[in-house]
Amino acid sequence: MAQPRYTRIDTTRRPSSSYCSTVTIVVFVALCLVGLWMMTSSSLGPDQSVDVVNLDNKDGMKHQITTPPAEEGNGQKPGEATGKTPNDESSSKEEDQEEKSKEESTSSGENEGGENKKDLKGNPDEENPDSTEKQTKPETEDNESGEDGENQKKFEADESEKKSGDDDKETGNEGDETKPEKTNVEQESQPKNETSGGAQLELVNETVAQNGSFSTQAAESKNEKEAQKGSGDQIDFGWKLCNTTAGPDYIPCLDNVQAIRSLKSTKHYEHRERHCPDSPPTCLVPLPEGYKRPIEWPKSREKIWYSNVPHTKLAEYKGHQNWVKVTGEYLTFPGGGTQFKHGALHYIDFIQESVPDIAWGKRSRVILDVGCGVASFGGFLFDRDVITMSLAPKDEHEAQVQFALERGIPAISAVMGTTRLPFPGRVFDIVHCARCRVPWHIEGGKLLLELNRVLRPGGFFVWSATPVYQKKAEDVEIWKAMSELTKKMCWELISINKDKVNGVGVATYKKPTSNECYTSRSEQAPPICADSDDPNASWKVPLQACMHTAPEDKTQRGSQWPEQWPARLDKPPYWLSSSQTGVYGKAAPEDFSADNEHWKRVVTKSYLKGLGINWGTVRNVMDMKAVYGGFAAALREMKVWVMNVVPIDSPDTLAIIYERGLFGIYHDWCESFSTYPRSYDLLHADHLFSKLKQRCNLTAVVAEVDRVLRPEGKLIVRDDAETIQEVEAMVKAMKWEVRMTYSKEKEGLLSVQKSMWRPKDVETLTYAIAD
Repeated sequence: MAQPRYTRIDTTRRPSSSYCSTVTIVVFVALCLVGLWMMTSSSLGPDQSVDVVNLDNKDGMKHQITTPPAEEGNGQKPGEATGKTPNDESSSKEEDQEEKSKEESTSSGENEGGENKKDLKGNPDEENPDSTEKQTKPETEDNESGEDGENQKKFEADESEKKSGDDDKETGNEGDETKPEKTNVEQESQPKNETSGGAQLELVNETVAQNGSFSTQAAESKNEKEAQKGSGDQIDFGWKLCNTTAGPDYIPCLDNVQAIRSLKSTKHYEHRERHCPDSPPTCLVPLPEGYKRPIEWPKSREKIWYSNVPHTKLAEYKGHQNWVKVTGEYLTFPGGGTQFKHGALHYIDFIQESVPDIAWGKRSRVILDVGCGVASFGGFLFDRDVITMSLAPKDEHEAQVQFALERGIPAISAVMGTTRLPFPGRVFDIVHCARCRVPWHIEGGKLLLELNRVLRPGGFFVWSATPVYQKKAEDVEIWKAMSELTKKMCWELISINKDKVNGVGVATYKKPTSNECYTSRSEQAPPICADSDDPNASWKVPLQACMHTAPEDKTQRGSQWPEQWPARLDKPPYWLSSSQTGVYGKAAPEDFSADNEHWKRVVTKSYLKGLGINWGTVRNVMDMKAVYGGFAAALREMKVWVMNVVPIDSPDTLAIIYERGLFGIYHDWCESFSTYPRSYDLLHADHLFSKLKQRCNLTAVVAEVDRVLRPEGKLIVRDDAETIQEVEAMVKAMKWEVRMTYSKEKEGLLSVQKSMWRPKDVETLTYAIAD
């Protein structure tokens, strides 16, 4: 140590002038030391801080943490640390070389106690290594700017992160030019030096106290309390297990026994519609006994674990039609259905042979299958590059939609009752019904007119039911009524063919592309909807027995058929005009393209490689706040399907998603989603929760996420840092594993994995208990 050079006291008597010279030298040296200390204390200011730090957790893996300048915890604003100018720094450097040994002693002590402390204390995650103990090391791509070499691999979460990465590079270069001390990594490898008694004395004698590189106890304590709050380790959210009659299959808005009992009528399937509780549940749905990780696609299309969906009634009732069978510890699906006992693929090809213009996977891409059963029709349409929105009610056909989702096939629990389906108008290329048991012809054809609303002009209605090919009195009567109704609706009967293999008949109708037929009808029944009736308005809107006219303006959606698949995926729809302003503020077509490229970049560079997710285990995906469907489009080459949810309080872009050859649904996330528990492998929420907590119970939303997500399923959240912290605390309280957390400039990203944990305490939901 260099301590003797400036703490030695000479006891030899000297002349007065010599003594004054000695005092002058000591004072000069002391002033130099103070100046050097102030320079080294401020040489790493807020705008020069290391932006992303790699830390080793207890498992020896590296975890990326970002410290925004405003959250570093040193209490300083840029430029307040010292009053030095660039000339002062140059002068200090010259003095530094004259007193090199003094600098080594002082700066070493200050760096150990100051800079390292500042870099660490501003980061709650760094103070809580337990938050990443179980983390699997994510594989991230090298930073494009190359700013930190092997010590830093930064994934790109959005466009602003890419830009800020360039800014960090510039900031790092400035730091190299102005600070002589070592970086944090280098400092940690140096031995600690004690501050000398002389230096301590000079610090005590300072008249103006500044924080310098040191944090205050108040700041340290505040940061620690916030870190504990964010970690979820110190907050008990009081998670409890839901006690309901439905048990592990509980769907809050479909199992509201109290509301269903109070219905005045069930004539129009009101008891199968949504009846959400006044306060959404904040308890967690139990797991079925013996629950296992689901079988992966495509094997899951043929078999699933019986223990995951332990229901046999459908196998007993429909086993002879090859719907589902119980085979040991599995439920197996031969691929049949009521109308295609000998397999769905033959039936699918038979439909196209009957009407070649259907052109599966080219002209026809997005299908609605009403009364889907176990969704084998939609499951095998994947082989023809077609996606199918399958729907069926939660009824006596026990767990049919749950079977579909467990198999990895898209499906929702819904019924054609008193309200519109939660889709925009004119979006489906084909609507299919195979013995779907819907009375299309009654009450002025109100239910068939709802299909007319969601079917594209020029789209097909494929009806495979006994009235098409059987001659029983009831069937003949229904066929006659359907023939009259479809003629009044101007639907053209394209084909009636009988499938000799399955012994069934299929009738195919085509919706008109113009209004010529509508205006030439002798009787205006069904009537044309009023001009004020918006065909896209569908959230809890009552059904109307009327028809919307076909758009005649060539710039309107529905006036032309979309591009053939897959060209329609990446091309802005023809009806998006440059005069329209997109969701992100650009001209609509440009906004669409920018969003498309953004998600391609994020998914390719971050999600597929940087979050530690094994995508081979992912099949059912939900984008909880889709905009243009860019996230789903970026996953096209993966063996997944994506349910694009457009929240009812977000810009209505769902029609754009359908135009691309994707599908989705409207939903209000203050309510439960119409699906069974454990339906999805991955949920994606982009700036959703921060918006929801303004009007919803965020705890109930997170409980719904837990209900919808499968054990070992993944949740990716992109949101502001405060909301990320809240969500992280909640899921940690449910024993979820944090795989990645990242924040920058008050924005953050969180990747977590659900666990098998269920609470022991129970909460009984009286409105969901049947006598």
